[in-house]
Amino acid sequence: MADKKQKTEEDRSAASYYDLKTDAVDRLVNAKDAPEVSDKEIKKYTSKKKLHIPTWLKIVFVKFWFAGAVCYFFLWGLGIYLQGIDLLVVLAIGLGVVTDILVNRTLRNFEPEPGAHDKWMMVTARQFWSVFLNVLYAGVLLYCVFRTYYAINMLMGVDPNVDAAQEESMLGVEPVIFGLLYLGFDMLLILIKNTFISIFRDAGTKAKASGMKK
Repeated sequence: MADKKQKTEEDRSAASYYDLKTDAVDRLVNAKDAPEVSDKEIKKYTSKKKLHIPTWLKIVFVKFWFAGAVCYFFLWGLGIYLQGIDLLVVLAIGLGVVTDILVNRTLRNFEPEPGAHDKWMMVTARQFWSVFLNVLYAGVLLYCVFRTYYAINMLMGVDPNVDAAQEESMLGVEPVIFGLLYLGFDMLLILIKNTFISIFRDAGTKAKASGMKK
């Protein structure tokens, strides 16, 4: 009788074990039909909490820092050797090359996907000739920056074309203000470019949609 009871308990245990295995297999099979989870969602739960710096702030800082650095090394460093238009040409070349080789490459290094940061660049091409376009663009920005310096000094009642006594009270060119002005005009012109691109893109989409309706 005891043997019969023990055998019944063993049969029940085996059946439970079989049911457990079957249930595990069913869950594995059904897992294939489960909705996919994005990498962003996975990182939300797996990554450790740390200081999050907005992407736009990183981009703005990179642009500002490199512009200020070029002002420091080129304008201040070469100012005792070059003057006038020669200095401005060298500065434009330095800013254009740095933008093409360092700034844009840095922005692309932390893109979530290729081309995501193109909206923060004036020249988005990745060709050898893009450096020449960046030099020309840097020249335009330099003109805007120095005209702003001139206008500020005139508003302060200081004429930049006067004697050395008044030059001491002028707003001089230094890396921080230069970097901020350069960044400001850069963002303004890029905003204008992106606005025009958006307008033409929307117009093209509407034209295509109207053509399909016909």
